[in-house]
Amino acid sequence: MPSFAYIALDAQGQQISDFIDSASQSEAVAALRSQGLFPTSVKEQARSAKAKSASPGKGGRKTGSKEIKINIPFLEKKTIKSKTLMIFTRQLATLIDAGLPLLRGLSVLGKQEPDPVLKKTINQLAEAVQGGGTFSDGLTSHPRIFNKLYVNMVKAGELGGVLEVVLNRLAEFQEKAQKVKGKVQSAMMYPAIVMVIAIIIMGFLLVFIVPKFEQIFADMLGGKPLPLLTQIVVGASRGIQQNILLIIGGVVGLVFGLKYAISTPKGAGLFDQFMLKAPLFGDLTRKNAISRFTRTLGTLVTSGVPILQALNITKETAGNAVISTAIAKIHDAVKEGESIVRPMEASGVFPAMVISMVDVGEETGQLPEMLLKVADLYDDEVDSAVAGLTSLMEPIMIVFLAVVVGSIVIALFLPLIGIISGMQQ
Repeated sequence: MPSFAYIALDAQGQQISDFIDSASQSEAVAALRSQGLFPTSVKEQARSAKAKSASPGKGGRKTGSKEIKINIPFLEKKTIKSKTLMIFTRQLATLIDAGLPLLRGLSVLGKQEPDPVLKKTINQLAEAVQGGGTFSDGLTSHPRIFNKLYVNMVKAGELGGVLEVVLNRLAEFQEKAQKVKGKVQSAMMYPAIVMVIAIIIMGFLLVFIVPKFEQIFADMLGGKPLPLLTQIVVGASRGIQQNILLIIGGVVGLVFGLKYAISTPKGAGLFDQFMLKAPLFGDLTRKNAISRFTRTLGTLVTSGVPILQALNITKETAGNAVISTAIAKIHDAVKEGESIVRPMEASGVFPAMVISMVDVGEETGQLPEMLLKVADLYDDEVDSAVAGLTSLMEPIMIVFLAVVVGSIVIALFLPLIGIISGMQQ
């Protein structure tokens, strides 16, 4: 029977670490709960491996050299991964839902958190709460980790006395957002990898292989003209060799220039507008942006955040300048007492189906629920778009790689064919 290493809390909130033998992880969790414990981590692990790690030396003393840590302020990491934040939110929601006070839950998570940045942040949050401040005020002190969406949802949960409910919603929101983000990234990863491989192969052939063949052609053809395709490849090879530093500098300058341009409001708007209309990726980008907008707004309004404040937060976390501009116009219209539907139609960004569902939600007084339904629908649309894009990109990139490499190879073999024909004659 497998053994599971677990970390749990007893009725007094004390942390317990031990092993339990059970047929599966779910049965182990059920057995711990039946003993009056609240498990926070249950992982299958060999007992012998755990015992070995728990006994570092004779007499229980640690052996080996001391670890020396050097902290350099400007090199110190100040942010965490979105997945790490998602796990923290889910764990905190589980602890509070199990009946633990907020301060005790933060203390427990601070002790077992492996990420040093989040561990330090949790301890600072616990100190702020212990000092009499609210949890949301503590979150405000860490804007690089907790964005306005996170802070305002927690504040709404504190005011309504439903912090555990809001944290569960926030955890679900982060999990779904992370899932969609991962699928979009995986769809764009394949063509990027193939493109990099094609550039590396092409560069290797032009820099190292083509010059050697050029010398062979010069010796064997005796000054006779090369085929046009071979002349083009040889000319490209010479150009790269003679201007390699200039080309590298140009590529680096172009990357940094584009990065700077995108960081400006006008550049970001043009780039996001291009991404929404780009071939192949435009449809996926639009569906992902709409899913993010509807889920963020629906989650905020469901959690008790006022609609105008929710629109402001959604605008800042939209991740797309075109969508942000449309949300700003929606905010201004709602502020003047108008409906959400009219500015959505005028923006030209949202599909008719989304506008229709929002209109129905407003008419029936179920706008938050309808927004979340639209988000679920578009999550499925993103899944379908990713699958279709991946199946379409595979043959396109294979053909692209074959054309690039094949053209260089053919250009090198054309003169050889002429040489062999001449020798036969």
